[in-house]
Amino acid sequence: MGKRVLVVDDALISRKFLGRILAEGGHEVVGEASNGREAVRIYPELLPDIVTMDITMPDMNGIQALKEIRKIDPKAKVVMCTAMGQKYLILEAIQAGAVDFLVKPFEKEVVLEAFRKLS
Repeated sequence: MGKRVLVVDDALISRKFLGRILAEGGHEVVGEASNGREAVRIYPELLPDIVTMDITMPDMNGIQALKEIRKIDPKAKVVMCTAMGQKYLILEAIQAGAVDFLVKPFEKEVVLEAFRKLS
């Protein structure tokens, strides 16, 4: 069964590309946010099964947003998205409660396998 997903990334093209991969895999994108602050604001309204969260964003970065979302919902499943050169941030994200991470550019099979593991 597909998951309800909130896609958070400051790059519109990344949100749309990831959303298309997820839809093709049978998941439903229930919302999008362009920064961490917006994600924290809409999370309680949407209560998605999974959040995909870019790490580097303006206004509130992904790690800060992850921490705030986990305050709202300690069981929230957040998958961090990072560019190749940002792997050092993955440890910090996992310590903050991230359940997995995806490296950009997104590869369809890698994304869908990560979601299968979270079922």
